[in-house]
Amino acid sequence: MGDPGNVARYGFTAVPRDPDVLFKDHPTASGDHPKQNLLTVNHFLPFPQSALVDQIRDFVKAELDPQTFNHSNRVYVYGTAIAKTHFPEWIYDNETYYLACLLHDIGTAEKFLATTKMSFEFKGAIVARDQILKYGGVEDQADSVCDAIIRHQDIFVKGGNITQIGQALQLATILDNVGIRADLIHPKLIETTVAEFPRMGWSEHFASVIEKELTLKPWCHTSTFEIPNWSRGASSNFATDVRGNDVMRPFDSN
Repeated sequence: MGDPGNVARYGFTAVPRDPDVLFKDHPTASGDHPKQNLLTVNHFLPFPQSALVDQIRDFVKAELDPQTFNHSNRVYVYGTAIAKTHFPEWIYDNETYYLACLLHDIGTAEKFLATTKMSFEFKGAIVARDQILKYGGVEDQADSVCDAIIRHQDIFVKGGNITQIGQALQLATILDNVGIRADLIHPKLIETTVAEFPRMGWSEHFASVIEKELTLKPWCHTSTFEIPNWSRGASSNFATDVRGNDVMRPFDSN
């Protein structure tokens, strides 16, 4: 199982998968007015820097469209802010979380989405692991990113646990995509983050990606958001929720 010391370092520490369990009676995140540290995007810049990060960022930027690349960077900011504000005891490596953010939607890239029968998260996780190892990342780090990406849309799983990095990634992606639990961070952080990494119509863009994958692969993992026995031609609940992101609507034209 590799180096036991890498459990904490690479974010494998187990936390509840269900956010309702994670946040139940939480001292700063529960209730109607959770703590909102007055942070801006500048508190997180520059992002983690290393030869590995540079190689991965160049790979991702070459494969993803600008909307998805910007989303991936926003997810780093939001997830890191949630962790710093509400889970200061989480001590995972920020570089590893940034790699997970950069790569979490790589499976939606044109090169991969329509060229595999696998769900985009699973294909993307394999690509991510391969790329991290290719550019010198250690296996535990690559596995942490891979695990988080595989599970990053397990939104309806209620039991059991997930890694800290996996939970941060889920909380941040669902916040940016649907607006859920946006009250865990300060509105100023959202304003400054979308100014640095514009949404460029992200809600409509991602909704279209959802619909494309569902059409290509009605068996895909994204269909877990849909009604039982969802079939081609039926409307997508997930795409509707993404388009209905009222929290981010004011910024979608940016």
